[in-house]
Amino acid sequence: MGLFQKITNPREIRQKLGLNQEEFWQKIGVTQSGGSRYEAGRDMPKPVNELLRLVHLEGVDLSTVRKEDIQIIEFLRNKHPDLYSKLREAVHGDVIGQSSSVF
Repeated sequence: MGLFQKITNPREIRQKLGLNQEEFWQKIGVTQSGGSRYEAGRDMPKPVNELLRLVHLEGVDLSTVRKEDIQIIEFLRNKHPDLYSKLREAVHGDVIGQSSSVF
């Protein structure tokens, strides 16, 4: 799923993860009743949609992300794109069980 792509069925995602509404929605700062409305078809605001994607589809633990982390990523992406690409490749290699060397 791409950045800012609309999530049409959050209930399906929640059920696949085996979470109840409170557990699922609490992780992104939405009340159970608010989440219930989104699951019933109410449009989610873009920030809620993106948080849902990051947390439940991408597996990002929001409690570990700091502003400095985002700034470092942006710096690498803009000023050192080759290094950024190598780091991404190394991470993806590690994720699928391959050992990768950045340099």
